Amino acid sequence: MASENRYVQLGLIAAVQVLAMSMWFSASAVVPALRGAWDISDMQAVWLTASVQVGFVVGAVVSAALNLPDRFPPQLVAACSALGAAAATVSVPLFADGFGPAVLCRLCTGFFLAGVYPVGMKLMASWFGAAGRGLALGVLIGALTVGSALPHLIKGLGSLPWQGVLVTAAAIGVGAAVLVATLVRPGPHLSRGGAQHRPRYALEMFRERGPRLANLGYFGHMWELYALWTWLPAFVTASTASGDATVGLVSFVAIGIAGVVGCLLGGWGADRFGRAPAAGVALVVSGACCLLSPLLFGAPWPLLMVLLVVWGAAVIADSGVFSTALSEVADSRYIGTALTAQTAIGFLLTVVTINFVPVLAALVGWRYAFLVLAPGPILGALAMRALGGRTARRARTS
Repeated sequence: MASENRYVQLGLIAAVQVLAMSMWFSASAVVPALRGAWDISDMQAVWLTASVQVGFVVGAVVSAALNLPDRFPPQLVAACSALGAAAATVSVPLFADGFGPAVLCRLCTGFFLAGVYPVGMKLMASWFGAAGRGLALGVLIGALTVGSALPHLIKGLGSLPWQGVLVTAAAIGVGAAVLVATLVRPGPHLSRGGAQHRPRYALEMFRERGPRLANLGYFGHMWELYALWTWLPAFVTASTASGDATVGLVSFVAIGIAGVVGCLLGGWGADRFGRAPAAGVALVVSGACCLLSPLLFGAPWPLLMVLLVVWGAAVIADSGVFSTALSEVADSRYIGTALTAQTAIGFLLTVVTINFVPVLAALVGWRYAFLVLAPGPILGALAMRALGGRTARRARTS
């Protein structure tokens, strides 16, 4: 019965992530329409996405400092957070009349989503031991990937105005709150020790080699991930001169469909071959795609789609692996705090690359803009090599 329950919970927690994360890129998906409605500049368009990252970092820091996912029922933390994100998302079409109010609303969206994604990882880890945790967290990250790409699908399949896209995303977010509050429960692997308020653990974990290497790999991964997700439509548009609907569907396939496949493969590989080797392979492949992107810019659709699909799968395949690794080497009483701190720093790095990619594109063109992302997966792969060596040495001496 416990085994059956955990797979039910796996599906429920994944569904919550799909629904809640649809709010993340909801404004980014309608940037062309907002340019016309509000006459916003290129840099202002960047901050419609970057503001969500900043809000997420602030929310994650607050959550980690207060140990919220470790001191309170995590499913209730996630439900309240999803409702807050939905309210912030729907506030843009209802109340924002320009760039400034919209950015404030997007900051709040990111702030509240910090209580959904890391908490979801803790809930998922609470249902799965070491043997199946890699694949389970791969499913979770796959759900996050689909949710992040969902606004592109909404825009690509329908003729909704930009207000309708955001209202739809907010309504989906309310569904996430209802689902997690009514049906999701913590599993048997949740620490029952009654964690005390210990905000220092968010930094203390870096003193230990295992958590430090797992985090470094994750930071290299995040250097690439969200900048690629944010600017992939612009890269495709510049490469093919296609319309919004085509670009929206291509982006959904590359980010959403290929991303889910990558997450499942990454999770399976983490359980089958080990956390560090699985993450290292994904980092090497995505780094190679960064380096190949100038060569395939402007290539025929079949070749370009091969690059986009492989890249979309590899760039997210290792995300759940890093979370799995950290959940196994961090203090079990503060897994929620460790995962929240990890994501906070990682998302802070995304603000840098999201802003820098369009600046580089303006200087050298979109053909070469993604080259700046390559150092992230390269450095991450080196960290995973070191983590793999550490794990092998511990296995030989145990």
